[in-house]
Amino acid sequence: MSVFLGEILAHPALAAADPVVHPPGDNTDAHPVRWVHSSEVLDIAPLLRGGELLLCGGITLATATPQKREEYVRALAQRGIAALAIETGGVLPEIPAAMLEKAGEYGLPVVELRKVVPFVGIMQAINSILVSESVGHLQQADAATRAMAAELAHGASLDKILGVLAGITGSAVRLTSPWGVVMGSAVPESWPNDGGKSVDKAAAGRQGGASGTAAGTVFSVEIAVRGVLMGRLEVQVKEGADTALARVAGERAVDILGLALLQHTPPGLHALAGAELMRAVLTSAPAWRLEQLAPGAGFPAESPAVVAAIHAGSPQKLRGAVETFLNSSRIPSAAYQDDAELVVMIGLPANDTVGARRKLLESLQGLEKDQDATVAVGPVAGRVAEAAWSLAEARRALDIRQVRRRNASPRRRHPDHGLVIVDAEDTAVESLALTAIDASVREAFVSRQLRAVLEHDAQRQSQLLETLQVWLDSGCNTAQSARELHLERQSMHHRLQRIFELCGGDPRGTGRLASLHLAVRMAGLS
Repeated sequence: MSVFLGEILAHPALAAADPVVHPPGDNTDAHPVRWVHSSEVLDIAPLLRGGELLLCGGITLATATPQKREEYVRALAQRGIAALAIETGGVLPEIPAAMLEKAGEYGLPVVELRKVVPFVGIMQAINSILVSESVGHLQQADAATRAMAAELAHGASLDKILGVLAGITGSAVRLTSPWGVVMGSAVPESWPNDGGKSVDKAAAGRQGGASGTAAGTVFSVEIAVRGVLMGRLEVQVKEGADTALARVAGERAVDILGLALLQHTPPGLHALAGAELMRAVLTSAPAWRLEQLAPGAGFPAESPAVVAAIHAGSPQKLRGAVETFLNSSRIPSAAYQDDAELVVMIGLPANDTVGARRKLLESLQGLEKDQDATVAVGPVAGRVAEAAWSLAEARRALDIRQVRRRNASPRRRHPDHGLVIVDAEDTAVESLALTAIDASVREAFVSRQLRAVLEHDAQRQSQLLETLQVWLDSGCNTAQSARELHLERQSMHHRLQRIFELCGGDPRGTGRLASLHLAVRMAGLS
């Protein structure tokens, strides 16, 4: 059976911290815990898998803005952690009420640790229990996969193969195509024999991760064979049943179910060719190899294309939306999914390539806004052989965006959630600086151009560099810059006057304008 939050809080290692659960009365026995982890990093969510009890000493939370605390809670809740435990009484006298309120809205239990305890001791004590539990789960999961493999070897139907998994996990299971068509299902003997309909309502529209329902927990696992998405295993675990066992067994069954799908519904040649082409792009294969594979995937060798790198908590959900949009618009494409990254190559017409790319970016903005994903669209590759370069630029744009967000002032650091579209052409200057200019040369150039501004910001805690960047990026439009910085126009003029004094005068109409802009963009890379 799973280890639940209530059991962990009652363990002597954690009970010594005098824990209090918020909201009061929360059913701690409804939250299975997969692992105990500690971190003061507020951007930890992408590194978690879900099901963790996260221990936090409150050091960074004490100085974080209310907005950052809310982002922290939201990200952890969406990642599916079991609970967040925060130590109070030191730098953080109490957990902010607004933070608890947001946690309640997101359904994330928060445990207040009112006494100081060594987190290392807690993790050693609890994780040793969880490891023993995991070993048992793995043994049962391996037994399930062996039994499923035996059924597959004897030519069993998908329903019968799934029946083995359902029987060992005590869960209702259903196998669907990438487009949601049910290909097989099974329920344990103890459940009503409804052919898997018990998971229909709970699993409708769910494309990954896990979610609680009145009937328990529903999660899904993607089944991909050599990069081709073949299907989706949906599992419903009854409330009080062993969710951890069901998840481990479901994940271990992916290979067997992939083989079963290959036997029952092998992928088309077009899908296989697309996956092979994308593997060649990802490995920067020689140009001749890309040109050889492109026609089979629907790409003429000389056709222009862009490559998009998509990072998402549930990339498979966004993959469905992207592929539906591209197919409905009859745009040639090929996709490959690897862990949390989805890479998509999109064909463009030879005439008006720039306009087609612009329309593509606008269309991507119209995808579902509730997706937590960042889509970086690379520059136009003049031919398929240049696709690896377009992908590299897209990935670099994602890295540059992270650096920019980290260096931005709190008021301009927009919440990093929802669907975000990044245009790699907007970061072409930074990309060139990173790939063609040595770091020491960049630093020296920035220092020569902006030393006085940087020293002013450091000594007076001012934001002249940010003001200069916004002004330059706007095309030296003072009114627009004031609006973006939330400044009165007079205050904006005063800041610009101070900047001009530090930089040797108004750069407009001189060659210094370009060098200042380049220095400002490179300063943001540090």
